[in-house]
Amino acid sequence: MGKLDLSFTTWLIFLGAALLEVGGDAIIRKGLRGTSLLFIVIGGLILAGYGLLVNTINWDFSKLLGVYVAVFAIVSVLCGQFLFKENIPYSTWLGLAIIVAGGFVIQFGSAH
Repeated sequence: MGKLDLSFTTWLIFLGAALLEVGGDAIIRKGLRGTSLLFIVIGGLILAGYGLLVNTINWDFSKLLGVYVAVFAIVSVLCGQFLFKENIPYSTWLGLAIIVAGGFVIQFGSAH
């Protein structure tokens, strides 16, 4: 069982992993829409980087990805709004708040 490390480094790793995952997915999306195999391959390599980075945190797998999902959701919605200029509806912000609340429950809930 991995001990929960709440250090600044842990949060930087989560942020870096989320940026890699969002970026890799966006590049794959560009490749699929532009029919470029090179973009798809590059995006896949970036996604592999996300998987390697996020798993450097020594937590139980369920807690690791449970908390990471909240960070990923925040980065995804913010990238959608600011990078892709999407109009984010209130229902998405509400859903994001629910996901983040779930991340807190997973992170700070009892061990057993």
